[in-house]
This record gives sequence, C-alpha cells and structure tokens, in this order.
Amino acid sequence: MKDLLNIKKVYFYYGKAKALEDINLNIKEKTLEAVIGPNGAGKSTLLRVISGLEEPDRGKIEFLGERIDELKAHKIAKKGISHCPERRRLFFDMTVSENLDLGAYTLKDRNKSRELRNFVFEIFPRLKERRKQRAGTLSGGEQQMLAIGRSIMSNPKLLLMDEPSLG
Repeated sequence: MKDLLNIKKVYFYYGKAKALEDINLNIKEKTLEAVIGPNGAGKSTLLRVISGLEEPDRGKIEFLGERIDELKAHKIAKKGISHCPERRRLFFDMTVSENLDLGAYTLKDRNKSRELRNFVFEIFPRLKERRKQRAGTLSGGEQQMLAIGRSIMSNPKLLLMDEPSLG
C-alpha cells in the first residue's frame, strides 16, 4: 500500500508551551487510523497542524509524497485533506443542504458533488429528511452528522475527524 501521510519529527508550541514533541506517524492509503490519548495530549493540535490551521515549529509533513507543512489550509484542502473539527463549526443560519454545498467548494464537477450528496444522505438518512432545515435547529447528533457529511462533500483522500462521536 502507498503512503498517504508521513509526519517526521514534528514539534509545535503554543508560545513557550510544547503541544507536540517529536511526532512521527505514517498512514497508508485505504486504512483507518485513530490517535487516542487524554485531554490535553495534543490530538486536536496534531490535526490542526496536518490540515494547515497551525504551522509546525519543526519537522516535516508529506501528503502523497509532497511536502505540505508550509502550505496554508486552503491549499492543503485542495490537495485532498478534509478536517472535520471538534464542536462542529456549522453555519447555523444556513440549511443542511447549504452546509453540504459549502463542503464541496473544492469540486468543479457538479455530477461528483451530486454523487457525494447522495452518499452522505445514504449514510445519514436523517440529513436527507432535514435537508431544508436550518443547521442551528438540529439536535447535537444531527449537527455532528452534518459536520461529517460536509467534510465528505470535498471528496477527500484523507479525512481528519476530531472527536467524531461528540454530539
């Protein structure tokens, strides 16, 4: 199997506080991986660094053999990494369908977007029932389904999910 993500000797500090120290990780294509640890261990920070929301202080991150650790988040997203952050971060005044559409912003192919929306509705049928409803009126679990669905809409090669069972 081909390497999807390689992280080598990554460090990250919040000011003087060390959040990540000497992180090394290799993820192969078509695998499911989990990072576990107690609160404050750096799990969310690691995902933020991978997705470009934070820049590592040292180390190297490669995605499909290409270095990404100095790229901005939107460039990393276009390369195929989608980050579903903790606490959902939805657009509460927009409908379920509108939130899903925002997840597909990197796609140029409308047919692919339609196909992905159907896939999201297949795995989360409750979202299909509520597609015209405002996201802010959904239950916590439904909002979590929507956040994951929105991340899927970009057709990612790598999907990073922070606290996916929160809801």
